Amino acid sequence: MTDAPKADTAAAPSGQSTQRVSLARAWPLLALALGLVAFFAFGGDDYLTFETLRDNRQALKAWVDDAYGLAALTFIAAYIVAVTFSLPIGLVLSIAGGFLFGWIPGTVFIVIGATIGATLLFLVAKTSLGEPLRAKLRNKEFFRKLADGFAEDSFNYLLFLRLVPVFPFWAVNLAPSVLGVPLRTYVVATFLGIIPGAAVYASVGNGLGAVFDAGGTPDVGLILRPEILLPILALAALSLVPVLLKRLRNRTRNSES
Repeated sequence: MTDAPKADTAAAPSGQSTQRVSLARAWPLLALALGLVAFFAFGGDDYLTFETLRDNRQALKAWVDDAYGLAALTFIAAYIVAVTFSLPIGLVLSIAGGFLFGWIPGTVFIVIGATIGATLLFLVAKTSLGEPLRAKLRNKEFFRKLADGFAEDSFNYLLFLRLVPVFPFWAVNLAPSVLGVPLRTYVVATFLGIIPGAAVYASVGNGLGAVFDAGGTPDVGLILRPEILLPILALAALSLVPVLLKRLRNRTRNSES
């Protein structure tokens, strides 16, 4: 008669411990979510605009000329924060990078900042949500097949997702954390995959001064023009060629056996 109460008493701390571990895992991701909410609550989306860049371009250009290294580090840090917190200002920052630093340096700074920010978000999501969710969904046949298939050629699949400018950047940052993509694969595929898009937007920014002088606004849809989009899609298709060749070889071996 005395065993049952003891078992209940032992079970309660165990359940509480599990809840604390879950909260401990989740707090970094919650902090990022709160940062995103605070960005909108304090009107960050109203300040970081092309109009703000136009109105302050002389002061910003003078700052870059006087303190190039500090300006470049500040820009990279701002891009890291924007990507880590999934702030919807990546397009403005990318064009501003080309405007302030030129096409090639702007592209380099964009890629560095975006890769670091995406990696930080990936690590936070993986430890907070990805690993527990992956363990819970592992028993589901559909998820298991999806995860196993993605893991087998994770570099090529992730490179494809990065190259195609249709998929939301934040979603491509989060999905690999659940699918079990290795960190090194994630970093390399992200770095390479965002170069074409970064170069396009930096080139837009490089000519932004003339656009402002003419009283216009930058063409943010430039990347969707056929002459630019089609080569990027061709690169994306090429990233899947090794996957298709592997599938063909496997089918050939299976048919021969």
